Amino acid sequence: MNYAIVGFGNIGQALAKAFARNGIEVSVATTRDPESFAADAAAIGPTIIPKKLAEAIKADIIFLAVRFEAHPNVAKALPTWQGKTIIDVTNAYGVPPEELGGQPSSKFIAQAFSGAKLVKGFNHLVAPVLDQDPAVHGGRRVVFLASDDDAAATRIGELAENLGFAPIKLGGVSEGGLLVQARGDSWGHLIFKDLVKFD
Repeated sequence: MNYAIVGFGNIGQALAKAFARNGIEVSVATTRDPESFAADAAAIGPTIIPKKLAEAIKADIIFLAVRFEAHPNVAKALPTWQGKTIIDVTNAYGVPPEELGGQPSSKFIAQAFSGAKLVKGFNHLVAPVLDQDPAVHGGRRVVFLASDDDAAATRIGELAENLGFAPIKLGGVSEGGLLVQARGDSWGHLIFKDLVKFD
């Protein structure tokens, strides 16, 4: 399994730090040239590899950590996303529900990434919290996962555990996924909730 993070703002860098803490290699990319953020990647650690978008999206599992409105630019980089799993880390706050056809924002994104399995996750924490080591007072910081593909959610749950988090599956995107989505001027009930799980 290989991994990529598309988007290298505050959230993308927070995710990269989780990979670096655990010595797991991950490609990072934006629509910009990799040289423009190579120094930031190097500062995080040697397992963070800056790449061109076309190279990074060859990964099996891709974190989509761009602004919601930028996702079509990423989606058109491949004619089909068959065989890939997209982790939707975006938030559609400020996007009117009618622009999404009344659907959850992740369903809307899934249409752009035809053929991919989509898991909504890692989006409910603000960047400064996601940035921290998820080991907290003997527990692990919770990340919520929602997907219409249970096998994909399980696979991403295993990755979340390898990154030190405690994954909690919420079910399908149209059910539990609504708890961690933003659209229009509303936030799902679990967004911004910083929870710690003790085994």
